[in-house]
Amino acid sequence: MSLLKKGAAAIKDKKSLVVAYLSTRRSHGELDFEAAVIKATNHDEHDVGKRNARIVFCWIRASPDNLYPFVRALAKRMEKTRSWVVAIKGLMLMHDLVHCKIAAVQKMGRLPFDFSSFSDGHSRLSKTWGFNAFIRQYFAFLDQRGIFLHDEDNKSPEDSPLMVQQLLKLGKWQFLLDMLLEIRPRADTMKVPLIFEAMDCVVIEIFDVHNRISSEIPKVLSEVHSVDKLEAAMALEILQMATRQEEQLSRYFEFCKEYGVLKANEFITVTGIPKEDVEKLERIVNGVSDKTYKDEMALVLREENNAIVEHRETMETLKTRITDKWEVFHDDVRINGENIDGYFNETNTAADDEEEEAGARKESEPSLTPIDHVVVNNPFDVPDFISFFD
Repeated sequence: MSLLKKGAAAIKDKKSLVVAYLSTRRSHGELDFEAAVIKATNHDEHDVGKRNARIVFCWIRASPDNLYPFVRALAKRMEKTRSWVVAIKGLMLMHDLVHCKIAAVQKMGRLPFDFSSFSDGHSRLSKTWGFNAFIRQYFAFLDQRGIFLHDEDNKSPEDSPLMVQQLLKLGKWQFLLDMLLEIRPRADTMKVPLIFEAMDCVVIEIFDVHNRISSEIPKVLSEVHSVDKLEAAMALEILQMATRQEEQLSRYFEFCKEYGVLKANEFITVTGIPKEDVEKLERIVNGVSDKTYKDEMALVLREENNAIVEHRETMETLKTRITDKWEVFHDDVRINGENIDGYFNETNTAADDEEEEAGARKESEPSLTPIDHVVVNNPFDVPDFISFFD
């Protein structure tokens, strides 16, 4: 943020504070909350505003009656702003409020403001599109989470089986996890302290939602043997979704680590869904009993064993025998269906005849008497004779 923009943002915050204190229609407590909210959501992108946020939540914890003045002050601030910095800080305040563990918070439901089409009005779209998308996705998750908590707190007893209720609840948590995984910085220009702080909040929320899902899935799997076809189909969809989300979680945290989100380094490696449980649910959905499945598997194993035995016998038959002795084969040699043993015999006979003729010629040639010594007049002091034969 340039000095000019930083100065203009500070002037805006001061102006908002002055307007709040000059108002005579609100009580002193409401003015204090409005001032605290303005300070906690100031325009400085390098100041997260934790100190003022802590003050607000201390007031809320001290008296739940302070919740609604805070919500009204925050909603008023968010409805007026067109700054991505103020919007993200307001969303972080609401996110922290959800985790205050105050009964009144669970009954709030949807957020008291709407950022579904938020767009920053202080910079060009080419610079702020990533922040706009981040705010919309962050808002969508918090809004849906508020609806889910409100419905859970105010739901009436249902006639559906307990297993179905558990599966529906698990499916809603998986839906929220999908929304969380959509919250991410999508531009390199978003590497600012405020975005990193917001991403830490998102990662912590992912830990919480994932732990809820991981703790509920074993309960579902423990009841697999007694579920009917409808429940099996619902449970199978839950397990398939969990398998996909494990892969998405791994990719998400790898992205966060590369981007520089510190909390991503604390992520625990996810464990896979047992393949046997998924196959059991598939058999229930397809109407295959355990006895039929076992008979089919036994048949498949017998066929595989028979194939292995046949393969081994074939390999034994084709195995090459290595020996240091010559083997004589007396089988007939045929070419185009004719025996050609005679051909080789005739060829061998001709070779023998040629050898006999060569021996006869050698005997008819005159024999030469070997020369024992050759005397050479050698001017180079070479020995007087050279012996060619011993």
